Amino acid sequence: MDVYKVIVRPVVTEKAVSMIETENKLTFIVDRRATKSDIKRAVEEIYGVKVEKVNTLITARGEKKAYVKLKPEYSAGEIAAKIGLF
Repeated sequence: MDVYKVIVRPVVTEKAVSMIETENKLTFIVDRRATKSDIKRAVEEIYGVKVEKVNTLITARGEKKAYVKLKPEYSAGEIAAKIGLF
């Protein structure tokens, strides 16, 4: 799967923003067919970071949401600022 098709959009909710600050996690809506390794590869390639862990779930609206935890040496806050979430 093409890395630029995996991530649909970042999620900007109060919960997502607090996870950036407290848990070093970014939240994205991703393609339903994307696997955790697809999501990990896409985030690492697009944002130039290393990913520690990916958790996914299907929302009530039928979208796939991914919580991406970055390795400690990378800051989710910096990435969020770069992509214009704040």
